[in-house]
Amino acid sequence: MDRRDFLKKTISGGIAAGSTLVFPKIDGLWADSRGDVKTDWDLVAVRGGEPGPMFDRAIASLGGMKSFVPKGSKVLVKPNIGWDVPPERAGNTHPALVGRIVEQSLSAGAEVVTVFDHTCDNWIRSYQNSGIEKAVKDAGGKIVSGDSEGYYQKVEIPMGKRLTRAKVHEAFLEADVFINVPVLKHHSSSMVTIGMKNLMGAVWDRWYWHRNDLHQCIADFASFRAPDLTVVDAYNVMTRNGPRGVSVNDVVSMKAMVLSRDFVAADAAAAKLFGTEPGDVRHISIASGMKLGNMNLQDLSINRIKL
Repeated sequence: MDRRDFLKKTISGGIAAGSTLVFPKIDGLWADSRGDVKTDWDLVAVRGGEPGPMFDRAIASLGGMKSFVPKGSKVLVKPNIGWDVPPERAGNTHPALVGRIVEQSLSAGAEVVTVFDHTCDNWIRSYQNSGIEKAVKDAGGKIVSGDSEGYYQKVEIPMGKRLTRAKVHEAFLEADVFINVPVLKHHSSSMVTIGMKNLMGAVWDRWYWHRNDLHQCIADFASFRAPDLTVVDAYNVMTRNGPRGVSVNDVVSMKAMVLSRDFVAADAAAAKLFGTEPGDVRHISIASGMKLGNMNLQDLSINRIKL
């Protein structure tokens, strides 16, 4: 068995394990319309459709976008746009998902929806080649740069243990509503990139985190401001060579999505999909220990939807 076949079997096993918890069968059917009647779920997990329709179905089961976006509010949608790679490489959040969230936020009554990331590759090429810039503009949103230090303001992080202060992008600080939209993928330093790790794109000096206990810094910054909603893109998942990836051969199609008001729960469920126990991802465990959210999925009310 070569490495690629081994990886596919490993990830498939992880999906199966995750499916037992996140997408179980009920009476031989997927829980769908019966679950949509209830709107106070701790977490919604969707699989089997395209990014836009999956989000539509999931957000409806949480009471609709108006439950999160007050009329006249300033909304920040924070995807991963870190890399100058096309959507099929799965290095960034899927553009169709980002566009749909922007569209729904405006339809709910948002005054403005802003999208940005402090990219690792050239920001202009990353915004363009990820497909996210076009998706945001087509949906009526505003896309701004994260490339200049002038956009960042100094803040204190009261609960921080290793990260006690940071320079944070003004769009993050000024938003009334914050929607975090990470892509689920492998990461060589943190095991996985999900919601909490995606917040590194809101600060100026990311390298401080890498030099000063990355996992603790991830959890520390997560304590600064919790997202109002976390939407994990697991449509295409980079299973190795993250965070940038090498080719489409690093990517597995999962066609899944996880939504939660609890960002720790969202990361825990996504880690399970990846085939990793949430407690083995140190920043998830630290954040749970800091009581920032609940990583114990068995304690949660989960709506499981299959399209």
